Amino acid sequence: MEDTKQYIEKIEELTLGKYKMPWEITENIIELILEKQKTLGDDFEIKDGIAIHKTAIIEQNVVLKDSIIIGANSFIAANCYLRGGVYIGSDVKVGPSCEIKQSAIFDNTSLAHLNYAGNSVIGSNVNMEAGSVLANHFNEREDKTIVLNIDGFKNTLPTKKFGSIVSDGTKIGANAVTYPGTFLDKNSVVERLALIKL
Repeated sequence: MEDTKQYIEKIEELTLGKYKMPWEITENIIELILEKQKTLGDDFEIKDGIAIHKTAIIEQNVVLKDSIIIGANSFIAANCYLRGGVYIGSDVKVGPSCEIKQSAIFDNTSLAHLNYAGNSVIGSNVNMEAGSVLANHFNEREDKTIVLNIDGFKNTLPTKKFGSIVSDGTKIGANAVTYPGTFLDKNSVVERLALIKL
């Protein structure tokens, strides 16, 4: 794997060329967001490390913690919880009661409702149906090591928390779950109720 750009075309909108590997991006996402905030125009309202575009809609009971960017025309539905550093591009829809932690989500992507995205990098034009989960930690086993496998290239990650690389154009069915360290190539389709175990 050379870098994340070959799977997520707009990745440099956040990284500004600083980090190339997806686990580096999620581990350093607060730093990246704070740097990116310095480049935003006056069409963003920035307060206490949270930048929201003036055209974005944030419904009631949304909790926004740590450093966040929410882009133009994006929609965050009621009762969502965004924490640990979250980057949301333009025209993103996050449905009711989703939780997003330490993750980046790029343009025209939709999370339906009751989704969890932990320590993940999600490309453009992705659709996550209701209840789908990007797990970021091996709670169920003693060995918490995460190994990322892309086209036969295996890399033991230097972190115990990393979710998925969800490449541009991917569709994830309702109630599907991806293991920590999952890689989904461009335009992948994950069936409903699937468990992606690599």
